[in-house]
Amino acid sequence: MGLALLLGLFAAGIVIGIPVAFAMAISATVVFFYEGFPLLIPFQRIISGISIFSLLAIPFFIFAGEIMLHGGLAIRLVRFASALVGHVRGGLASVNIFSSMLFGGISGSAVADISALGSILIPVMKEKGYRGDYAVNVTVTSSIAGVVIPPSHNMIIFAVAAGGGISISKLFLAGVVPGMLMCICLAIAAYVVAIRHRYPAEAFPGWGAVAASAAAAIPGLFTAVIIVGGVLSGVFTVTESGAIGAIYALVLTGLAYRSLSWAQFRLAVANSVRTTAMVMILIGSAGAFGYLLALYQVPGLLSGFLTSISSNPIVILLMINLILLMLGMIMDMAALILICTPIFLPIARDLGMDPVQFGIMMLMNLGLGLCTPPVGACLFVGCAVGGVPIEQALRSIWPFYLAILAALLAVTFVPAISMTLPGLIDI
Repeated sequence: MGLALLLGLFAAGIVIGIPVAFAMAISATVVFFYEGFPLLIPFQRIISGISIFSLLAIPFFIFAGEIMLHGGLAIRLVRFASALVGHVRGGLASVNIFSSMLFGGISGSAVADISALGSILIPVMKEKGYRGDYAVNVTVTSSIAGVVIPPSHNMIIFAVAAGGGISISKLFLAGVVPGMLMCICLAIAAYVVAIRHRYPAEAFPGWGAVAASAAAAIPGLFTAVIIVGGVLSGVFTVTESGAIGAIYALVLTGLAYRSLSWAQFRLAVANSVRTTAMVMILIGSAGAFGYLLALYQVPGLLSGFLTSISSNPIVILLMINLILLMLGMIMDMAALILICTPIFLPIARDLGMDPVQFGIMMLMNLGLGLCTPPVGACLFVGCAVGGVPIEQALRSIWPFYLAILAALLAVTFVPAISMTLPGLIDI
């Protein structure tokens, strides 16, 4: 009865439009009261959920991404990508995807990727004769590289949700190849569609232009090198590397590039504070909600249900992916990481999957949810930026969905894709 009350109140809150964090907090508080716990307990669980030192890295990662977003880095990355891959058939689509791969590794945010790159590339693609829905679909689906390619604050959220026993450094390394694989699959899909619609290719500007654009873009890309390299080398902790990365981004855009105005700085600070507050409230509420899920033995119940359908590990992993995909269509990514990790991670471990591999699989899966209706934030932002109705975009987005699903299945069933790089370094 308590579990039914918990899930029922949570689902009802989502349906009527209550924010996910508050829906979790309200349903957990009611069930604590129903079970006879002192009302101090849910608040203790909420506070303990955010009293984790590694969470201090999240505001630094978010702030560094916001500074780079508003500091003019995106246009430099676009110029570099255009010089390098713009001559391929449907070249601007390849530029879009390659730019997302580069910018995603700095911002760690899919929505920031769309806001920065979409506002630059979508109008240019439409001007060059590309259909608006094609431009939006490429931008939306490639943006989720930001949640897989390090540094990503979602990896920190996953590590916290997993109980803190997972190395964030290994997660960073594990996301590199899957993120690149996903972008390659998207580039292939974009190329096939470009040939079908006979989209143009840009002229190759020469290796001199490539070198010049690379020289302008590399200082910005060094932000990710500082954050990830500092952690892997042991020079910085994750929190320290985030702080150093944010300071470097501020110095680079404010003093070196001189592209960050005072108004843009204030906007970056405001957005960072707002996003950090949302994430922390969500993590705290998930702490109380997850405590009750563990109390009612939900992971064991769900594991028993899945194994009653099939004992084949392949089938069970496919079912987990299917459940995550369906949940990703209706809920926010961070909330699902916090709710689903304690439920599905023990099942994956029992099947012999490494927690790091499971984390990358989950991030890719839920990243796809950002591109799917009815709650796909990236889809809505991309359509708004491109001025394309969502219905029109959805009619032609399926080749890109298939490309991401192909990469997701490869990561799920081929451990070497995500585990080779972490295995090369003893962290």
